[in-house]
Amino acid sequence: MHIEDAINNFVEYLYVEKGLAKNTIIAYQDDLQSFIKITGIDNTNDINKDTLRKYVRMETINGLNATSIIRRMSTIHNFLLFLQRENKYNMQIPIVDLPKKQILLPSYLTVEEVDALLEQPNLSKKEGIRDRAMLEIMYASGLRVSELLNLKKGDVNMSKGIITIIGKGSKERRVPIGDFALEYLDKYLVEVRNKIKDGGNFIFLNNRHKPISRQYFHRQVKQYAKQAGIDKEISPHTLRHSFATHLLENGAQLRVVQEMLGHSNIATTQIYTTITQNRILSAYDLYTKRK
Repeated sequence: MHIEDAINNFVEYLYVEKGLAKNTIIAYQDDLQSFIKITGIDNTNDINKDTLRKYVRMETINGLNATSIIRRMSTIHNFLLFLQRENKYNMQIPIVDLPKKQILLPSYLTVEEVDALLEQPNLSKKEGIRDRAMLEIMYASGLRVSELLNLKKGDVNMSKGIITIIGKGSKERRVPIGDFALEYLDKYLVEVRNKIKDGGNFIFLNNRHKPISRQYFHRQVKQYAKQAGIDKEISPHTLRHSFATHLLENGAQLRVVQEMLGHSNIATTQIYTTITQNRILSAYDLYTKRK
C-alpha cells in the first residue's frame, strides 16, 4: 500500500474512531512525515527492521533527543498496528533498540546557598516578613508551590508543628514544619496576617489582601537568589528539591522522604538518591586529586 494512502487512512481512523484532539493528530502526522522523509520509503511493505534502525540512527545523528525519538517510534508502532488490523501490513511488527531517556536531575541548592537565600527578605517590611516565612516553610517541609500558596489557617497546628496538606489526587498528608519555620510563621501571623481583617482563610496574602500568585513568588525567589549571589537557574520548586536532597544526605529513609513529599510512586523520590550519590562521588574525586 502506498505510504501516503496508509497515513490518510490512519488519520481518518484517529479522527472518526479514536476521537483524538486535532493537535494530537497533527503530531502523529508530523512524526510519520518525518519518518518518510528520512527513510525515503513510499510503500508500507518497505517498513522493516532495517528501515526502523536506519530511522533511529539518522534521527540520533540529526541531534533529536531520546524522548522525541521514543515518541516518534511509538507513533510508527501504532501506525503499523492499525495497518495490521486493516490487513494492510501482513508482516510482524519489527522491534528495534531505542536510545535510553536522559535522566534530568532536579536543580538544588547547597545548605550554604539555602541559608544565604533565606537571609535575603527585608524583615523591616511586612512583605519581607511574609516572604521569609514562605521560604522557611517551603524548605523546612518540602511543599509544592501550590500547596504553600493554598495554605489556610486551619492547616497549621502551631503547638505540634504539623502542617496538613491536601496534595495531588486530593491525598492528605501531614508534615513537620520545624522550629525555624515556625518562628518566622508565628512572626508573620502576629505582626502582619492577624492584623488583616479580610482575606479569608488564606495565610499568605499580597498587599491587596488576596492570595499570593505563583508568578509573584517565582519572581521573588529569583530576585532573592540574585541578591544572595547564587549563580543558578532556580525557582520556588528548587527549595523542595533541596529539602529532599538534604534529608537523604543526612540519613533519612527513602520511604520517609516519599511520604513527606507526597509522591505516590517511590521511583519519583529515588531520583534524589542519584543526586546524593553524585555529590559523594564528586567529593571523592576531588579528595583523590588533592592527595
